[in-house]
Amino acid sequence: MFTGIVAGTGTLQSRQSLDGDLRMRFEVPAFLMEGCGSGDSISVAGVCLTMLEPDERGFSADLSVETLELTTLGSRRPGDQVNLELALRASDRLGGHLVSGHVDGLAELVSRSEDARSERFLFETEQHLARFIAAKGSVCLDGVSLTVNVVENNHFSICIIPHTLEVTTLGGLVAGQSVNLEVDLIARYLERLNQAQKELQI
Repeated sequence: MFTGIVAGTGTLQSRQSLDGDLRMRFEVPAFLMEGCGSGDSISVAGVCLTMLEPDERGFSADLSVETLELTTLGSRRPGDQVNLELALRASDRLGGHLVSGHVDGLAELVSRSEDARSERFLFETEQHLARFIAAKGSVCLDGVSLTVNVVENNHFSICIIPHTLEVTTLGGLVAGQSVNLEVDLIARYLERLNQAQKELQI
């Protein structure tokens, strides 16, 4: 479990094909690796991965076929930057919102424009995901917890402050690029409960 508060960024060093899926190696700031061990969970661009072969310089991770098909990680190349967050401890502050690291799909940046010192990003996503997104609700984009401003059909806008633009990879996004989208965890379970209730009434 994560909060969507990015601790730092890392760099994809290498990718290796292994029987249809991939193993990736990430270079990570030393402070993020303190106390980490093999098998620990880490959010990489919003995707929960398992650390393998960790050392003071970084870690490796295996990516399944489903992860490669559902997220942007399969298209990342050596040198690309990724947002990182270590798994939540029970004693940590919940600064963002509850994030599982289980990506639901993609959102594409349509446009970005100045909004005082911040910037307003307009995203488009698939209709079946848009129904989970609500104004003043939370979404997680590439591992960053963000508040939704406006929702219109399958479009939604977010105002991103200068700090977030500076310390995450979102500042480098351009129109046409896609990000990993995780909808609000509570909204997802409410939808399933409503569906189960309807099935019982049939």
